[in-house]
Amino acid sequence: MKSTVLRLSLGIIVPLILSLLFVKLMPKETAMPKTYEIFGVTIHKNPTQSKLTELGVTTWPKHESGPTKIPWSFKAEETMYLLEGKVKVTVEESVGSFEIGAGDLVVFPKGMNITWEVIKDLKKHYSLKK
Repeated sequence: MKSTVLRLSLGIIVPLILSLLFVKLMPKETAMPKTYEIFGVTIHKNPTQSKLTELGVTTWPKHESGPTKIPWSFKAEETMYLLEGKVKVTVEESVGSFEIGAGDLVVFPKGMNITWEVIKDLKKHYSLKK
């Protein structure tokens, strides 16, 4: 009887303890992927300095804007790195939206139609694919 209770206890307690340890030790960054795609737009959250250097981001033209809301169509693929600010992007074809902000490296595909709404003053570098 004691050995059955002991085996049953170990069968429940050991997996429970291991599960709790896994949850506790799991890095918090795994909650949101560092790179993901939404509505055909690729977003890299806080890319490394070496990635930004490799792309030559600081040599790209710079654009600044205060709060505004405009329709926009990408005539070429555009990659941008947001230095400051926050933008709500509403994608016309899929009737959905998402936000991007400081520290995001974002790639918009050619031909995409959006509404661009600057929520917080924006500073960005951008590059158009030739």
